[in-house]
Parts: sequence; structure tokens; C-alpha cells
Amino acid sequence: MSEGGDSFGFAPPPFDAEAALVQLRRSLRDLRLTERGSGFEMRGKRVLEVALEEGVLSVRVARRLMNTPEWDEQVLRSAADQRKLIEEVKRRLERWVRED
Repeated sequence: MSEGGDSFGFAPPPFDAEAALVQLRRSLRDLRLTERGSGFEMRGKRVLEVALEEGVLSVRVARRLMNTPEWDEQVLRSAADQRKLIEEVKRRLERWVRED
């Protein structure tokens, strides 16, 4: 064992926004959302918009399932941010299905 304490100190891989966008699109389609342009819809209503900006992903997620929704904005800078977004989208989808 080393005495330096850095035996587990490794940096996560750098965030590749383009690859993350491909993976995010795939995950959202797996949730049965329909891709239209730069956004995703559920039953013809826009629920998420995503844009690639300067090495990060800018995302807007609808608060409620409506024709003209209010948006929550997020910036994805890491794989952890991406996982959190997918979990949040899953929760909102479940809530919207229950509300209908």
C-alpha cells in the first residue's frame, strides 16, 4: 500500500458533449419519446429540447405536459449530469402518465 493517499485519486474522463448528445437521444427514444428537430415530444407535446453549445449540452425540460410548457433549464457538463437528467425525465414521464 502506498503512503501518499493518491492511490485512488484519478480524474474522470473529459466530457465529450457530442457523444453525450448521441447517447442522450438514444436514451430518450428508449423512453418512447418522439424526436422532432432539436426536441422530444410525448403525444404531440414538446417535453424536452436539447442543444450542443461550446462543449456542453443545454437542455430545457417541460415542467408540465402542455402545448406551451414552462421550462426548467439545465446545462450538462458531465456524465453524472446526464444520468441525473435521464432520471428526472423518467420521474416526470411517470407523473404525467398518472395525471392523465
